Amino acid sequence: MKNKIQNLLILSIGMSVACSPQDSKSPSPLPNVQPPVAEITPYEITSKHGDKRIDNYYWLNDRDNPKVIDYLTAENQYLDTMMAHTKGFQEKLFNEMRSRIKEDDSSVPYKLDDYYYYTRYVEGGEYPIYARKKGSLDAPEEIVMDGNELGKGKSFLSFWTSVSPDHNLAAIIMDTVGRNFYTVMIKDLRKGEMLPDQIENIRSSAVWTNDNKSFYYSIPDMKTLRNYQIKRHILGEYATQDEVVFEEKDQTLSCGVGKTKSKKYIVIGSGRTDASYSMYLDADNPSKPKLISPLQDNVQYSADHAGGDKFYIYTNRDAVNYRLVEAPISNPEIGLWKDVIPHRSDIFLENVDYFKDYLAIQETKEGLANIRIIKTADNSEHQMEFEESAYYAGLGYNPAFDTKILRYSYTSLTTPNSTFDYNMESREKILMKEQPVLGDFNKENYQTERIMVPARDGKRIPMSIVFRKDTFKKDGSCPGWIYSYGSYGSSTESAFSSTRLSLLDRGFVYAIAHIRGGQEMGGEWYEDGKMMNKKNTFYDFIDCSKWLQDNNYVSKDMLFASGGSAGGLLMGAVTNMAPEVYKGIISQVAFVDVMTTMEDETIPLTTFEWMEWGNPNIKEQYDYMLSYSPYDNLEAKNYPHLLLTTGLHDSQVQYWEPAKYVAKLRTLKTDNNKLFLYTNMDAGHGGASGRFESLKELAREYAFVFDILEISK
Repeated sequence: MKNKIQNLLILSIGMSVACSPQDSKSPSPLPNVQPPVAEITPYEITSKHGDKRIDNYYWLNDRDNPKVIDYLTAENQYLDTMMAHTKGFQEKLFNEMRSRIKEDDSSVPYKLDDYYYYTRYVEGGEYPIYARKKGSLDAPEEIVMDGNELGKGKSFLSFWTSVSPDHNLAAIIMDTVGRNFYTVMIKDLRKGEMLPDQIENIRSSAVWTNDNKSFYYSIPDMKTLRNYQIKRHILGEYATQDEVVFEEKDQTLSCGVGKTKSKKYIVIGSGRTDASYSMYLDADNPSKPKLISPLQDNVQYSADHAGGDKFYIYTNRDAVNYRLVEAPISNPEIGLWKDVIPHRSDIFLENVDYFKDYLAIQETKEGLANIRIIKTADNSEHQMEFEESAYYAGLGYNPAFDTKILRYSYTSLTTPNSTFDYNMESREKILMKEQPVLGDFNKENYQTERIMVPARDGKRIPMSIVFRKDTFKKDGSCPGWIYSYGSYGSSTESAFSSTRLSLLDRGFVYAIAHIRGGQEMGGEWYEDGKMMNKKNTFYDFIDCSKWLQDNNYVSKDMLFASGGSAGGLLMGAVTNMAPEVYKGIISQVAFVDVMTTMEDETIPLTTFEWMEWGNPNIKEQYDYMLSYSPYDNLEAKNYPHLLLTTGLHDSQVQYWEPAKYVAKLRTLKTDNNKLFLYTNMDAGHGGASGRFESLKELAREYAFVFDILEISK
């Protein structure tokens, strides 16, 4: 098998050199190269119910096996060979998307105590520079950390900083592999020097105590990647001496740590998709964590403190759309919770921020976000107004407590991300920055619509649509692209993308389906798209796709779809259920092998995910998951053109899921459509790091679609 793959690699490399970029609408003849053939090694998996499944590609579940690396490399070479004629077009797309980015850009500074903090980029720089100025924006700049220096010589970098309360120290939290295992280093900002303290393999930020002498962090189980311990590091001590402050022994729960708005308390939270609980400790005098209220099935809550003798608690207890309550710090048990913002059946309470004199509330009604301001002295309130038909407005980062200024963000499918400062007293808003889009972009050239699509069971599914006015014809002739996620209660927002312009300017209609499994329409929307209702997620997406075709927004022969992670599961499911609807599908870091993953309690996306997908130890739930699991439901029939992407170091959806899916599908599909697998050998779940390298992956995906449609300009 190994020799066979190596021979294929040699052949693929030779063909890649021989092919020239395509510059006309007539497609170049594709090289006569056969795709990689993965070795078939039957592996029997027996469920606790006695059901037997044979997995011929289970052997791919070993990234240390040279045969596995050979196979993934062969797939990459096959993709490169078959798309070699698009290399010039990919380069054009990359340069086109990059040219819209203001390279020497910076964020709007935020004030924290006597400092103004911001990030900025330099021309050609892949990574942000974290910086600050003391006292005034006219003061000299101080570099907290330069990501370009940090990333030198590294093929991957993800990092951020956490500054101590006295602003003298900064924790640098970085991952250089893509597995979401982070290393913490401490920089003395007064001297510009790194301290000897270093901690490996953490999974959170560094949450400082108020004496600036220690911080808290979470660590994962190295097999399951479940965050199971909270530790405290005292500066100057060895990491091996760090105290375990809390250990979560329940295998279905994962823990984390944060700090309240008042900075008075450190909060430890532990939870799964259906339930959570919290503990707190004094950030001035750290001691043993105190429980707020114990874990209860189907009850989520999180606690914050904004001064005084009470906690604010955001919860879905007796409130599927969530509510805000307060509870005395001396006894914050559930029985003493008192409504501040009661539950409402038609409005989803999404987020709350706390100020000395105000509450700022982000809420959603019929899939559209609103921001409401409550003056706490007299409970008077007002709501901010937004004019576009499909948009997203959300609370920004507001570290200051004693202020009347609220920072919020606004974007739509036609409006670049915008940062506003809003005076909650005078109601004046100031646009601080609209993300610049270079080139000839004019938002007036594009139009957005919001449609409520009737689903097969009578529900109405919100869908956001955008197109270029001068290319759109409502006659069923336009190519289309539809995207969604639809899991974990994560809402897919109607946000702007400058890279998407490369589709719109070539005549595409782009749609976002706000399907069940997300939380765009409230808590019930999520509940109706998880566990034993999961198929509603897939049906909604298919129904939105067909609506676009039936109502002549897009051609019946030119609709493409994409989704990543749990959205990749969505892609796998709709590919099996309705392959005839789609011309092509792009599935990124796809969770497609549901059964094998959910039955293996030693790998991620397992025990603490059971309340999202189902517990395979329960026969009814096992059967339901098996009925839609994309890998298990592949069969001999025609499929759309398919491109699957993954990362070798992905810690959330392991690379072998899409690899096995492609290997199996090659033996079953009865069509001649393209089937490609791309593995980033240097990255994880988020793909390539850096603001430009990631564009190369997107250019490949766009070129895949354009090549199918014979678009080469």
